[in-house]
Amino acid sequence: MGDCHFLEGNLRAKERIAYAKQILDEIGLDGRRLEMYHIGASDAPNWAKAVREMTDRARELGPNPVRLARRGGRPQLSPAKPLAGAAA
Repeated sequence: MGDCHFLEGNLRAKERIAYAKQILDEIGLDGRRLEMYHIGASDAPNWAKAVREMTDRARELGPNPVRLARRGGRPQLSPAKPLAGAAA
């Protein structure tokens, strides 16, 4: 913390993430769907660990509860949208 190329950017980001998590809790999406990790650019093992953690958490939390409620409690996957500039 505080060791950011953009001076205090990671400190401000931490505050914004905390606020966003609070909003997600308030609207029923569960703030655990968002997390901020402090990982150095050359720290591949910790990056992979964070990715696994968030993947496991997403599976645990399941589909968007707001979307489920609108669709009568049944999971509904949105069709994938192609990336801009991606080859078809």
